[in-house]
Amino acid sequence: TSHFGRILHDVESAGLAVLHERLPQMAPAQIQARWLASEAVGRFERGVITPEEFARAFLAEWPLHLEPTAFLREFASWVRGFLPGAARLLAHLRLRHTVACLSNTNAVHWAVLDDVRDAFDVCVVSHLIGHMKPERAAYEHALRRLGAEPQRVCFFDDLAHNVAAARELGLQAHQVRGVAETEAALRGLGIAPPEHV
Repeated sequence: TSHFGRILHDVESAGLAVLHERLPQMAPAQIQARWLASEAVGRFERGVITPEEFARAFLAEWPLHLEPTAFLREFASWVRGFLPGAARLLAHLRLRHTVACLSNTNAVHWAVLDDVRDAFDVCVVSHLIGHMKPERAAYEHALRRLGAEPQRVCFFDDLAHNVAAARELGLQAHQVRGVAETEAALRGLGIAPPEHV
């Protein structure tokens, strides 16, 4: 069983880039830290508040000078397709493995991520289960959905705290960024990625 998150389908980084364009006075690392600590984001990605409530709360936290409706339109546009080579890698892995996605996401983005739903055998998303990585309950929910023991699951994520939380539960967890690092980690596990043509 394998898990892949934002390392293959980069919604959050696209959004962070937009925020950096709008807030050039803030460093990218500062924006990411503020995003991860955002109460509005956490509540929305746990499915606790509506998109409209999220927009108002987020705009109260960030100096973006947008109306909530305009912000939600822009926020929906943060969704981008798979990174190059990612869909091919997933299709190859699904020939021999169950491939799952454990994602911190929200109702607005999930509504337009058909390619993600179709590319995985199992999708576990934060706004539908009420828990986000790195909360233990998010991983436990995913394991129940998979019907798998933790040691039989390979978990890949780009954020160190998500990887650390997965390791605490006994998952084979690897911090990777992008498709090439994921393929390298798979080779290290004895799982051959597809041959490049």
